[in-house]
Formats: sequence, structure tokens, C-alpha cells
Amino acid sequence: MGAGALRAGEVINIRIEDVAFGGSGVGRVQGMVVFVPYTVTHDEAEVKIISVRKKFAVAEVIRIL
Repeated sequence: MGAGALRAGEVINIRIEDVAFGGSGVGRVQGMVVFVPYTVTHDEAEVKIISVRKKFAVAEVIRIL
């Protein structure tokens, strides 16, 4: 699934599955990896997509659910 799956500015809910080297939480949405700073494993969060690359996206936390 390519970069068309998510768009910058989109607000989504995500479950954090792991923490990447560097500390950002890692979740998956529509088959795409999403890095979310300031989250930890098992967090459910409402996030805003900040940037979308070919294989991953970066989001910021709006709130922890």
C-alpha cells in the first residue's frame, strides 16, 4: 500500500504496538507504519498525520484515549 493510504492533516485513532529506537511509538494503519512520538506500547491515541513517506508516516498526539 503506497503513500496514498494516509494524508497529512488526517486525524486517526491508532494503537501503539511497539517503541522504535529513538523512543517514538509505532503503530500500523491501513498497512502503513506510523511513528508517534510521546507514546508507549499499548497506548490508544487520537493522532494527526504530520508527514507521509513511501513506507511510513509520522503523526503527533492529539490525545491519549
